[in-house]
Formats: sequence, C-alpha cells, structure tokens
Amino acid sequence: MTMPKIRRMRSSRFLASSIGVTCAAALALPAALPATASAAPQAPPASSASSADATTERAITPARAPAPAPGSTQSLPLVPFRAERGFDGSTAVEQGLERRDVRSFSLVGVVWDDPDAELQGRVQVRTRAKGTARWSGWQDVETHNHEHAADPDTVERASGRVRGSTAPLWVGPSDGVEVRVRAETPGRTAAPGVQLLPDGLRLELIDPGSDIPEAAVTQGAVTQGAVTQGAAGPGADTPPIGAPVDTPRLGTLTAEAAAASAVNADLAPLGATAIPALSREETEAELMALEPGVKPYIGPRPRIVTRRGWGADEKLRERDFLYMKRVKAAFVHHTASGNNYRCAQAPTVIRSIYRYHVVSSGWRDIGYNFLIDKCGTIYEGRAGGVAKAVMGAHTLGFNTNSMGIAVLGSYGSVKPPKSSVTAVAQLTAWKLGLYRANPNGKTYLTSGGGNLYRKGKKVRLNVISGHRDGFATECPGGRLYGKLGAARSAAARYQGR
Repeated sequence: MTMPKIRRMRSSRFLASSIGVTCAAALALPAALPATASAAPQAPPASSASSADATTERAITPARAPAPAPGSTQSLPLVPFRAERGFDGSTAVEQGLERRDVRSFSLVGVVWDDPDAELQGRVQVRTRAKGTARWSGWQDVETHNHEHAADPDTVERASGRVRGSTAPLWVGPSDGVEVRVRAETPGRTAAPGVQLLPDGLRLELIDPGSDIPEAAVTQGAVTQGAVTQGAAGPGADTPPIGAPVDTPRLGTLTAEAAAASAVNADLAPLGATAIPALSREETEAELMALEPGVKPYIGPRPRIVTRRGWGADEKLRERDFLYMKRVKAAFVHHTASGNNYRCAQAPTVIRSIYRYHVVSSGWRDIGYNFLIDKCGTIYEGRAGGVAKAVMGAHTLGFNTNSMGIAVLGSYGSVKPPKSSVTAVAQLTAWKLGLYRANPNGKTYLTSGGGNLYRKGKKVRLNVISGHRDGFATECPGGRLYGKLGAARSAAARYQGR
C-alpha cells in the first residue's frame, strides 16, 4: 500500500513535482506517494549544476542573519610509511601522514577508490585542538563502513562517484592532524606480493561550517521546542503539544532548501526548523479522517528537527528524491563517530556526516532517513519528506521498503542513553504506524545482495531490526543492539497494541 495522505494545511498549495522548481509562495507537495518505486533521471550534484533563475532564487523570508560560513573538505593523499616482508612472503603496508598543521576541521575519515574493496587493517588518528598545543591520544577509526551504502545495481551505487570509506570520527574543532593506516589480515594470509591496503587512500577532514546560527537553534529549542533536549539537555521544559513551530529568519531560502522543506509542508510551514509533536489522539484523527471507521495503530508523532533546523546545505545533495512503495521495517544503526559531543553540537555533527557521505563518499545525500542524538532529539535525515517512504543508503542489500535510523555515537561498549532508545521507540511507533506495520512483529524483505543473503532471497526479519540482522557487521554496537527488544515493546505500546 502507499502511504496515507496527511491532512493538508489550509494555506498550502500543491507543488507540481517532487523535484520541481519552487516559487516565492508557500509550497506543498501532494502527500500521496508514487504507486511504484521511482526516481527522476539522475541529475549531477546540485553543487555542480548551473544556477537557478531569478524566479526560483527569489527570497521567501527576508535575510536578517549574517552570511553563514560554508563547510569545507580537505582531502589529503596518504603516503607510504614502510613495507615489510611477512613470513609467507606477503607485503604488509603502512601509510599515513606525519603531524601537520591544517585548516580547521571537526570530523575525520579515510576514503579510497574502489567502493567494493575492504580496508583490512587499522586506522588511527591524532588531532590537535584548535588554537592550542594540545594533541589527543591515538583514536581508532571504524574501518568497516561499506555496509552503510546504496544497494548493488542501483543508480546511486553505479553513479561512478561512490568511494570506499571508513566510518567518520567526530574529534571537535581541530587544526592539526596525524594519521596512520596499517594493513592487518586477522585469520588469513595474503598471497605473496599482494598489497593489502586499497588504492587511493585519502584522509578527509570535514569542517561543518555554520550553516545555521547556533543561537537561532538554541532559541528555537527553548522557546518553541524545536530541539528541546538537544540544546537544553535532558529534563528541559517541553512546550505544550501544538505550540507554534519556530521559523527563525535564517536568511534566503534557496530553491534547493525550499524544495527540501516543501515535502514536509503538510506537517510544518515552509522553512520551519522543526515539525511539531502531536498527541496520539491528534495523530489518530489525521488518519481516521482519511479512512473513516478504521482505528489505526499508530503512536503520537514526535517532534522532528528538519534539515533546515540542523542547517543542511541543500546544494551538496542531488536534487531529486527517490521513493519506494512503503516502509515495512526499520533498521537501527549507530554512526560509530564517537560519543565525545554535546547535545547542542548534534546539528554540527550531522552536517559533518552529511558532507562526508556526499562529498567524500560520493553518495546522493546523507545515508540515514533519521538520526537521534544522545539526548533523544530526532532529526530528519535524507531529503524527501519525513512521512514519505524515502529510499535511503543505510543497510546494504535491504534499503528497499525500509528506513534507517542512526543513533549518533558508538555503542559497542558504551551503554546507549535511555532517551535515545525511547526516541527510537517513539519514532518507529509513528512512522511504521503510517504504513500499518507492527513494531513487535516480523516482515519479509527481499535482499538486494550482501554478505549474509544472496540477491533475491526473501528474508524474514523483525520489523525493528539492527543493522547486523541484514549484514554481517558490528553495527549498531552490541550495547545498542541489546536494547532493541525494549524498543520494540515500547513502540507497540505507543501504537496501542
């Protein structure tokens, strides 16, 4: 079935296409999804496209904020350190960079040419805090990240821009770096003379910029509840249900930003920084008005910070949106980016991951459909509409008819915060409820190909699954994976089951 239409705002107008041009008036997309998975023809990334005409670039909100500082990416090729002859004649290679001064950055990762090649080894980095002489100790970077990607044989995967990559690591504002990458082959030996590191290793240093003034986000959190826990911390006062959505004047809405906001126009005003929460009664009433006599199992809609709210640079991603038939399952992930961030920094961390996914890894957009910080704030991920069945790139082989939810942090040995697990339950109770899915149930998905299931195999999975259920990986970390049973039960209760 396709997604039920959400009641349209009386002041909104239809937009002719999900990827069409925008105008100066308030816009809204038809809420119904395509009957089949489809996408517009692949366009080059918006950053390389020609400028829109004056009509689409016309200001929607007066520009009052100072010009934001754009993000940037430094891509530095690694150099060989040494090669050693193993007892079996193989070559163990180490590459890296010695300590060096660089422009400001906050997130690091390593990429290479072939997206199908695995980095069998260890990646470690040291960084210097910006404006100081303080160097961190060596930090490990998670090397197995290729399982977070578009499915094989998809247009996104075959774009020619996709690269292999490690997980990103958040290090905070820094201006010095040192990195070492050493090949390791635990449990196997290489053929004589084989170089074990993939070709084209590069260190990516991501500066997230200041796409949205932090004061505006904080103000929205405190006064309107846009990111209440994210900025003010757990226990902050939450505005009553139905409180107006904060829409600060953050500058001109570009055509790309207006299009990304318009797909949520049935849920919040154009340019809103957050989609407000609804009570369970209000959420049920929305659906029952469309299907009289059918009482839905659905949880109350949680507050969701929009892409506008976390400051997405919409010119980075590809312009079009890719939809599926429905959402049958949710895969839970962790970003493996470390836990050394404050909740108020979560928008900055997300901007960094977004830039790393698109600019460094070559994806069409950020891979996850939603992200959740350690204070339980929920963020819109891949563009296309939070209530719609948007195709993501989160679980290699099982992106079709599923959604990906990533908890910011690393939860292999660290216990996930209760607020994050609660947010997973709240989000899945609402979103899966739109598609009549039982969070405590099972469903079948068809594998698109991976290391656990051959392409075309129908696999029975939990409706709320961990990433490791669809691919042999440590994600979402053992400690978070162990909380999924509680999240399923809570989500079912939120739905009234």
